[in-house]
Amino acid sequence: MAQKPNFPGMNPYLEHPTIWPEVHYGLISCLMRMLNRCITPKYRAALEKRVYTDTLLVGIPDTTVFKSTPEVSSSPQPVAILPKPERVQIPTVIEVREPYLEIREISTNRVITVVEVLSPANKRSGEGRQKYLAKRQRILNSQTHLVEIDLLRTGISMPLEGGRTAAYQIVISRSQERPSAERYPFDLDDPIPCFLFPLGIDDKELVIDLAKLLEQSCEESAIDLSIDYAQPPIPSLSDNEQRWLAALIN
Repeated sequence: MAQKPNFPGMNPYLEHPTIWPEVHYGLISCLMRMLNRCITPKYRAALEKRVYTDTLLVGIPDTTVFKSTPEVSSSPQPVAILPKPERVQIPTVIEVREPYLEIREISTNRVITVVEVLSPANKRSGEGRQKYLAKRQRILNSQTHLVEIDLLRTGISMPLEGGRTAAYQIVISRSQERPSAERYPFDLDDPIPCFLFPLGIDDKELVIDLAKLLEQSCEESAIDLSIDYAQPPIPSLSDNEQRWLAALIN
């Protein structure tokens, strides 16, 4: 198996649909532990879950059909010519449990900040996106801060106005500054930016090193052992990104 490239920022192999749920949970867990070392006893980072059903493996049939060549037989019986079947995938409905964080004030149990790490279901049409957008709007209409982390290149981005196009982004929406928000856009060849984490109005904001937390979560889960770096990543890269990756490996 090929050695892991020295990525300057996000590792695109972590975005594989079968790998991402583990990365997602690990990152949320590492962030929760790091926050609780810093914000207790005034606040507490609590792990919450959003539950819904999602449809996976929606197949796209191969429309090319070939007829097989009949075997030569000495039998007088006629030989059936069987067409080659199409290979399809049957949609499967599964229950999805998406973890997220709530920063709660201990004395009042009030939710101060919500932390969301987006999943593929949040960025494609369906119940996962509908539920997330509804919750997102409730937060934006409240006095709760929102930290929204998008480490997925593909899919439909969350509604925003302004800002440059980027593969990834971190959005910090402080309740007292809405509708304005801070956005940290970055691409595959950029370092993952650090950002300030909002708490109460009178509290000093924490510096979050997301790259360090992501690296820690991957090390703790030994996720690299399940990745073949000799193969191209899934979802696929653009031509420019693929050339960049080839130069990085070589």
